[in-house]
Amino acid sequence: MGSTLQAAERSIRHLIADGIRKLVLDLTTLNYIDSSGIGVLISSNGQMEQAGGVIRIGGAQGAVAQVFRLIHMDRIMPLDDSVESACASLREGGGRIV
Repeated sequence: MGSTLQAAERSIRHLIADGIRKLVLDLTTLNYIDSSGIGVLISSNGQMEQAGGVIRIGGAQGAVAQVFRLIHMDRIMPLDDSVESACASLREGGGRIV
């Protein structure tokens, strides 16, 4: 696992530990994702769900969106076409969104 991926996973874990329960991951500029990246997303989502929160993915495009469709990522965690729509979905429940 690359250092960037480890740093992202660590950051998400810290946010959850700090009490964040609504998180939007902006993937609009991500051009590629492999099984390690998907594993981090799924693991982070599980941690957030155990803490009583939700992570939404916003803006996945191109090859990333295609991979998500192939593996039915929407059955695992919420996917939105844009960061704005992900935030709007979380805002409906109130509270702070990171």
